[in-house]
Amino acid sequence: MSNTRKPWMNWVLFFASLVVVFLLGLLVSSITERKMEAKYAYTPLNNIKKLDPRNEVWGENFPREFESYYRTADTTFSSKYNSASKVDYLEKYPEFVVLWAGYGFSKDYNSGRGHVHAIDDLHNTLRTGGPTGSEDGPMPSTCWTCKSPDVPRLINDIGVDAYYKGKWSSKGSQVVNPIGCANCHNEKSMKLTITQPALIEAFQRQGKDITKATHNEMRSLVCAQCHVEYYFKSDIPGKEGIAYLTFPWDGGDTMEDMEKYYDNVKHVDWVHSLSKAPMLKSQHPDYEIYKMGIHGKRGVSCADCHMPYKTEGGQKFTDHHIQSPLNNIANSCQVCHKQDKDELIKNVFDNQDKIAANRQELEKLLVRAHVEAKKCWDLGATEAQMKDILQGLRLGQWRWDFVASSHGGSFHAPVEMGRVLGKGINITQETRIKLAKLLMTLGHKGDVPYPAIETKAAAQKFIGLDMSALKEEKEKFKKELLPKWKAEAKAREAKY
Repeated sequence: MSNTRKPWMNWVLFFASLVVVFLLGLLVSSITERKMEAKYAYTPLNNIKKLDPRNEVWGENFPREFESYYRTADTTFSSKYNSASKVDYLEKYPEFVVLWAGYGFSKDYNSGRGHVHAIDDLHNTLRTGGPTGSEDGPMPSTCWTCKSPDVPRLINDIGVDAYYKGKWSSKGSQVVNPIGCANCHNEKSMKLTITQPALIEAFQRQGKDITKATHNEMRSLVCAQCHVEYYFKSDIPGKEGIAYLTFPWDGGDTMEDMEKYYDNVKHVDWVHSLSKAPMLKSQHPDYEIYKMGIHGKRGVSCADCHMPYKTEGGQKFTDHHIQSPLNNIANSCQVCHKQDKDELIKNVFDNQDKIAANRQELEKLLVRAHVEAKKCWDLGATEAQMKDILQGLRLGQWRWDFVASSHGGSFHAPVEMGRVLGKGINITQETRIKLAKLLMTLGHKGDVPYPAIETKAAAQKFIGLDMSALKEEKEKFKKELLPKWKAEAKAREAKY
């Protein structure tokens, strides 16, 4: 019998050898990666102190996370409706000025930049009124809460009541480090942690224990410390002069649930200077809206899309460049969705286009309603005649603002956003019918002209807002008080 090997057997041995070599290569690579991970995980360069607010100190132990976090300083990205750079929304949508007439947002409202800019953006906004305050007084100390890891440190040092007490300028030299590590991580275990008392208290009032949350839930809850609807509760017995940060979730966290909460406690953010309506100002109910969408319902966390995992040099870590997933499609969307980049972006823009169209229709209806309500007052309307109209303005604008103030709401839950806007349009149209009838009763004939508000300046002039003094005061603050704050902060941190 011949022992000559047949040609096909040579090919089998060749390919089998390739498979073995490939598998051995994977094994060696895996072992090398595990060794590098072990070396990285257990070689801290310093012992981080409790609630240390200095991101740079944490960065010595976690250089990859620290480096990626500081990429939030990049303001070059922009999409169809949102941007990482400063966008003046009052200039882009002058109707906002009229809708917020009599409130700080009519003075200044810009898009939020990356987390590293949080302190500077609060220093620069005209809504704070400068160190001495504007005509409606400076904002409370509580305004610092979501801007810095110095806040958990302060709350730990002086107590939550003392932190919430006073005006924002009273804590200016104490709050200097931008949003960072100590806001979300335990300095010993590095586990995600909640440092925001308002979130813990909101869970407690609902009979829930936030400490029982899973790691995946925590990857959203640390965001929910700030990206939520909230208000400053100022009528707590024994806590005079305190603006106590409160989440209105006692009866649930849908738009209607929170509206009912506000109605029950008779909360009014401000009285509209044109219509005299008792208004609600939505903040940014991002967490609440996210939970209503398909991603939230399927257990996808905020971090999965906005802080996806990344691998460098064999080390897997969370990318702390917190940003729009549209600027990181491959590591966010395409981990689950297999469609190409252009199709995924088109899907997002299609939803955003539809929501934006209805939002802009509602804001124009609301502008008309506020102007028509002012006309009724000018013609001698009574409070009894205006009662239902003012309530309609409150409810209609709350629905508009719930959508307009959210970050990514038209992506997170487009069906819910469409429902809320549709209801807002119905309420506002019904309110305008009541206004038309009252105007006729008061002797007015014809339409009330739509205001000439093609620019922010024109809209601010229309509502009687003089910006010159406010801008001068802000420049004085930046030249005189801000350098003092920075010098005091530098001296304090030098003692660490």
